[in-house]
Amino acid sequence: MIEILTIMIVTILIAVALFQFLLALGLPFGEAAMGGYFRVLPWYLRVVSTVNGLILLLMAVVFLMYGGFISVEANLPLLWFVWGIAIFMGLNTVANAFSKSKKEKMIMTPVSAIAFILCLSVALM
Repeated sequence: MIEILTIMIVTILIAVALFQFLLALGLPFGEAAMGGYFRVLPWYLRVVSTVNGLILLLMAVVFLMYGGFISVEANLPLLWFVWGIAIFMGLNTVANAFSKSKKEKMIMTPVSAIAFILCLSVALM
């Protein structure tokens, strides 16, 4: 079961990371991210989007390690990382729900809520 949940979480994290990288490249999806203030993000928010994308990919790697898809030689506190990501996703869901952007509320709130539920499910296993 953890393997299926891991694949689902990793798929969502990679999809959102790709979305962030598209924003960083200047594609006009900014109304669905970061409060929706800009259709095309200014340069400084493109930098933020790039960092966000990299963090999301790192989160995906954590879940791949925790789910047993990547073997780890080091003794990392993966469960703590999984809990941290779950809490972050919960807070992210709340932030998206209170966004002034209708598109961000409609698109990113459900995505982050699903990610939160999946992360929490894995953390509780």
